[in-house]
Amino acid sequence: MSVIQGERRTFYQLLANTLLVSVINYTVWFAITFYVYLQTRSVFATGVVSGIFLVMTALTGVWFGSLVDHHRKKTMMQVSALVSLALYTAAFAIYQAVPKESFTDPTSVALWALIVLLMLGVIAGNIRTIALPTLVTVLIAPDSRDRANGLVGSTAGVSFLVTSVFSGILVGLGGMFWVLVLALVLLVVGVLHLAVVQVAERPAALVTAEVDPLAQGEASVESASAPGGPAAAPKAGVDLRGTIRIVAAVPGLTALILFSAFNNFLGGVFMALMDAYGLSMVSVQAWGLLWGALSTGFIVGGLLIARTGLGSNPVRLLLLVNLVLWTVTILFPLRSSILLLAVGMYAYMLLVPYAEAAEQTILQKVVPYERQGRVFGFAQSVEQAASPLTAFLISPIAQFFFIPFMTDGAGARAIGGWFGTGDDRGLALVFILAGIIGLIATILALRSRPYRRLSQRFVAGPPTTPQPSVERTVPGRST
Repeated sequence: MSVIQGERRTFYQLLANTLLVSVINYTVWFAITFYVYLQTRSVFATGVVSGIFLVMTALTGVWFGSLVDHHRKKTMMQVSALVSLALYTAAFAIYQAVPKESFTDPTSVALWALIVLLMLGVIAGNIRTIALPTLVTVLIAPDSRDRANGLVGSTAGVSFLVTSVFSGILVGLGGMFWVLVLALVLLVVGVLHLAVVQVAERPAALVTAEVDPLAQGEASVESASAPGGPAAAPKAGVDLRGTIRIVAAVPGLTALILFSAFNNFLGGVFMALMDAYGLSMVSVQAWGLLWGALSTGFIVGGLLIARTGLGSNPVRLLLLVNLVLWTVTILFPLRSSILLLAVGMYAYMLLVPYAEAAEQTILQKVVPYERQGRVFGFAQSVEQAASPLTAFLISPIAQFFFIPFMTDGAGARAIGGWFGTGDDRGLALVFILAGIIGLIATILALRSRPYRRLSQRFVAGPPTTPQPSVERTVPGRST
């Protein structure tokens, strides 16, 4: 019992450390986005920055997952923070050395050097988001992992809330100066704190035999001949082909990742249009305060999961949550009401942690531990790639079709009497259509064979999964 309690304490320390570093990375990212717009007044520049960031996040997921699998998890978390620290230091040097007038020109080399350095520093932090759920697999017993994943979701919510408040304040006080000073100081604190956290990783000699679906004839996986038997070193490099094969080998897992990607594809509608929709009803100040309040839903949702768990079948829960989310998406735009929008989005924020925790819990159980980093990274890449694609596509479609359609077009004449007319009603129609498509897709998923197969696999579990036990607490084996 004392060993398990010690591993839980280690998890809480890692969670606190991740919260600190995540707040700083998100603050830097929000701040540079605000700063670029305030300095250049170029919507195109800020759009390009956001698009490049999302594309880079998608492209690096599998690579980061490979790094997490091939090295000690704590080591990669430290490397992530140190790389961010080095890039932020270089950005700070540029910011101090270059005349501030240079940053007002959207074509300035100095401005884009600053943007790229900070962007890469923030993206390096994504290694942590892949490493942390794999450490949950090691440190937390299987029947408690859903609750631990809920705490991870709450940490993300706190990061978003703090970032929403402080990034704008810091930029307003002194441009990027105080943002970068705070980033450098807190990253040093994060590195020093993590250095004293003891993270026990499984001794190779005591690993129970695991039957990886790629084991037959593959040198990149462990030998499954006997407990404690010889193991080949994992294949170095990104190993995208092997990752795709391990995903395909788990019944229903490919469908789960594609379903999440499809949801993110539809979710790109929120990314592209939500600000415009909200600002059509309230001032920018009120809109910012509202989102600060709405972000507490993410925190509360994660805490509820930590208290109650996800039940015996997270696969079913994931789909049921999506039924509610898409129903909310259909209902809140029916009237042009900030109250209806706020209630709908709070319900949305409250339930999103359930969907994310469910997916993490599923992957932690059905994927062999040695490949979890790559699978988490692969899922991140596939799912993250979907949202920016929709965001880029839906904006011109909304601008040149749906808004005119509901302002003085056929839509306004057909349903404008009860639905309303104008720009906001055009955006509302896009939300409703996205909700209907998402609802249909979720109902079909619930009735599908891959859903049943993945549910059965989750209940049965993989051949073995790492268990918190005294085997892993061998002196001299912690990082």
